[in-house]
Amino acid sequence: MVKLTIDGRSCSVPEGTTILQAAASIGIQIPTLCYLKDINEISACRICVVEVDGFERLIPACTEKVFEGMVVHTNSHRAKTARETNLKLILSQHDGDCTTCVRNQNCQLQDLSAQFGILDNPYPKDVKKNDWPENSYLVRKESKCIKCMRCIEVCDKIQTLRIWDVMGSGSRTHVGVRLNRVFTEADCALCGQCITHCPVGALSVRDDTAKVVAALEDPEITTVVQVAPAVRTAWAEQLGLTREEATVGRMAAALKALGFDYVFDTNFTADLTIMEEGSEFIERFTHRDQYPWPMFTSCCPGWVRFVKSQFPEYSRNLSTAKSPQAMFGAVAKSYFAEKIGVDPHKMRVISVMPCTAKKSEADLPNLKDACGDPDVDVVITTRELDRLLRSYHVNVKDLEERDFDSPLGSGTGAAVIFGATGGVMDAALRSAYYLVTGNNPPADAFTAVRGMKGWKEADFEVPGAGTVRVAVASGLGNTRALMEAVKAGEVEYDFVEIMACPGGCSGGGGQPIHEGQELADTRGTVLWNLDQASELRYSHENPDVIALYNQYLVKPLGLKSHHLLHTDITEWSIPLNPDLVK
Repeated sequence: MVKLTIDGRSCSVPEGTTILQAAASIGIQIPTLCYLKDINEISACRICVVEVDGFERLIPACTEKVFEGMVVHTNSHRAKTARETNLKLILSQHDGDCTTCVRNQNCQLQDLSAQFGILDNPYPKDVKKNDWPENSYLVRKESKCIKCMRCIEVCDKIQTLRIWDVMGSGSRTHVGVRLNRVFTEADCALCGQCITHCPVGALSVRDDTAKVVAALEDPEITTVVQVAPAVRTAWAEQLGLTREEATVGRMAAALKALGFDYVFDTNFTADLTIMEEGSEFIERFTHRDQYPWPMFTSCCPGWVRFVKSQFPEYSRNLSTAKSPQAMFGAVAKSYFAEKIGVDPHKMRVISVMPCTAKKSEADLPNLKDACGDPDVDVVITTRELDRLLRSYHVNVKDLEERDFDSPLGSGTGAAVIFGATGGVMDAALRSAYYLVTGNNPPADAFTAVRGMKGWKEADFEVPGAGTVRVAVASGLGNTRALMEAVKAGEVEYDFVEIMACPGGCSGGGGQPIHEGQELADTRGTVLWNLDQASELRYSHENPDVIALYNQYLVKPLGLKSHHLLHTDITEWSIPLNPDLVK
């Protein structure tokens, strides 16, 4: 332990602790801007500088380690003046049009400016111009970048894609796409983790709320909205509701208040995905010599983009089953359109997703199986839903709860856990066990695949089929490690679930942003609790899914199911990892 004094207060902390951590341990908060614990500790912004006795220069608190007898002054005149100067210099190179910024009222730079009481800036403005591909799913505004390097470090250390890099030198230093590529030519998975870790509005996802408004206000259009499982854990985080108030029923009521004709739950097609994907796994598992191994889940479009660009030789190992979002669009514009007597060309399917990659998935050329139009017309993130509710002045707190519409609004506990890492695997194993044995396993028989560990593996016995070796990974850094181990022959699996974002969809790139907080675990726990509380916990017991097969699809993996619910992964391409091209 090391003893030191901070602002006149004695404290004792473990050797190797930074000044920033030591101060926090006794309730003294030192302001930061570029800092991300264990990810970005480079003291680039110099907002955390403090004065230390015996040192002529000011010391960055986020990187400097404490030593025995150290005396620190976090709020000296010299430290405060330097911080304010550094902040004003940053502001002089930042587009300060906050009122039209996507991060207005949720921006660390804006918060710091208020905390420092900055009312004017003596430094002349020198704001870079924006130059970015039009209609890109991910939007980068050079005029707002503060060169904190967070996006670079998150992409490098957590997701291992190395999309971003420092370009130029001196006053021309800026952040750009590595190897001077145009972003549309980069092998980006569109996971959105760089967006959620940017402290300002320099990175954002393409805003598609105007398309939703246009559909809602067109009297000739039937609007159908689906809500992904993970959205229910976060939709009201920035609307002033507690988790107890932010119920699924109140969320459904809020969507009705916006004017959607039909409000459905993607849980319905999560159950449908399990029926198709589970049946596909059993088919492959019982005919092992006819298929490549292991079989990978295909629900996460960020992961699908990753495997096609980083490990293209394993693309055919992906399940042919579409994601729940894509399945929903196909079912809505076929089965449901027929059921209500609506021309599918006059229907708009809108998705509310915790994900940024879902926007690109909806635009894939091969996802037009229902009527020739895109099966899903518009995808908005949880954050975009928040903005819509605000712009429509929906007082969500006072809304009476309501159920999802029928018949595409039902879901089981197995479906709701799709939003948490391990959830797809858990749900698939429940139904795969039933499809082989004719009996349900205990609903909590597969707990080994749950939890926030980045790479999990387990073996399960399925009577009549044998031992099933499974693995679950979330976060693309963990995924890369798993894939390299598979490629090297160091591990062997039968079934593998991958989610691009750490913790799964609950921590998705489209979820609400809370500075300094990683909420995937907290949100995921909500989903597991909803599963525990569900009357039905097996996808194959969803009565509306059973009715869909009886009335329309006939059977899993049947001709109509294959046409509407499965896809060919080779029908579209993504730029390869440049290291593979060399």
